[in-house]
Amino acid sequence: MTNPMLPGEGGEQPTDEAPGVESTGNIDALAALLAEHEAPTGSGEPAASSTTITDAAPTDPSTTGRTDRKGRRITPVPPVPRWLRVVAPVVIIVLLVPILSFGKAVATPTNLSMTERAAEWMRDKNLGFVLNRIEAWWLTMNQPKVGGEPDRAIEAPRLASAAEAGPTTTVKSVAPHLPKPPNVKVPDGVLPVPNEGVWQPVGPLVGGAQSMYTTQVRPDSVRTSILDGLTWMDTKLLDFQLIPGTEEPGGRWEGAGQVPMDRRLDLVAAFNSGFRLQDTRGGFYLNGQTRGTLRDGAASFVIYADGRVQVGKWGRDVQMGPDIVAVRQNLDLIIDNGGGAPFPSGTPAAGSSPGVPAPGLTDNADGAWGATFGNKILAWRSAVGITGDGALVYGYGDGLGSQSLAELMLRAGCVRAMQLDINTVWTTFNFYAPSRYLDPTSVQGTKLLPESFKSANRYLSPDARDFVAVYARRI
Repeated sequence: MTNPMLPGEGGEQPTDEAPGVESTGNIDALAALLAEHEAPTGSGEPAASSTTITDAAPTDPSTTGRTDRKGRRITPVPPVPRWLRVVAPVVIIVLLVPILSFGKAVATPTNLSMTERAAEWMRDKNLGFVLNRIEAWWLTMNQPKVGGEPDRAIEAPRLASAAEAGPTTTVKSVAPHLPKPPNVKVPDGVLPVPNEGVWQPVGPLVGGAQSMYTTQVRPDSVRTSILDGLTWMDTKLLDFQLIPGTEEPGGRWEGAGQVPMDRRLDLVAAFNSGFRLQDTRGGFYLNGQTRGTLRDGAASFVIYADGRVQVGKWGRDVQMGPDIVAVRQNLDLIIDNGGGAPFPSGTPAAGSSPGVPAPGLTDNADGAWGATFGNKILAWRSAVGITGDGALVYGYGDGLGSQSLAELMLRAGCVRAMQLDINTVWTTFNFYAPSRYLDPTSVQGTKLLPESFKSANRYLSPDARDFVAVYARRI
């Protein structure tokens, strides 16, 4: 005889379940306790008192449906793979560095537009090849039209004048100066428009003589609607100054980027310099400080301590000496006369050989004339050259390849010439004059070509690129 046992004391209990099915009493009690604990407060609904265990296959706890206190289904979140936890921070850091660099570049105060800043940033980060391809594609798709006539007249720029406010001066003797240049030949087969190729005086007299002349001509006999600009400068009457920009050629320079205020009353013109230093295949030298490396054979614009200037091949026509104050190199010469005369500023009198386009110019041999978008794509380009008697000539405009740029400078009388910067945003030639007597703050600029992109007052405020300022000598 067995003793009956109280519930909870162990032993077998009576059950209605079929034989072979284990009792679920203990599980029911635990489930009821959990259900009571999870039931929402004040719901008014009785808590579940039991749960049934079935013979269904066990399920993955991570995929079992669950609900929160408000009865909303909780979707299980799969764990993040370990490789992703490692790679994601690395990718974020890699992307964050250029993003911050680009943000700093576009936020830095400068006179460049947002597009220009972005382009400069790309070149700084060795992405220039991408930009070059984009520019080449765009220029190829937007080449200057063939034929047509200019849509404006050729006129000498009208400069601000304060002559009537100052005293009248009488010149007793005219300072030594170069003879007026012969007119520029128009391209073969082109019927010239009024004043085309005719040198017109511009700017003030210096020592009683005319120091600058300007004219405009078509680049060739095909793109006949375009007018490119030329300025002839008497190097016996003018002084030249190479002024570094706020960003090019790099380094720290006093008064960088603009014409000094104490020299603005003598300022008569200014023009753009060469490529960014990293693309020049040469160097920059100013008052004992060098950026880059002065390369033998490079096309070089040179300024001497007495104001004389030279355009020639470094190491052949000119080499470093104590009388040189500035050198700006850019690629190779586009016009060459084999060396020798002309001497700086026509002193002593030059008897130079005629210049010819440099060999290989048509095919851009060895990339000697730039890799931005080649030398055959027509674009805005600029150049500076020296004539047989030592005058300096600047030329620029649209519709020019390296070959047609050289031919433009040859027609203007140059026997040696070098390409400067290219592209509409970088090519600039402006004349300057004060509008109030003896007031340097009243100096205003006038463009040589009215359709050029940059402001007429460029170089009167800090500019990113280096440039050349032209002053009247005090004779």
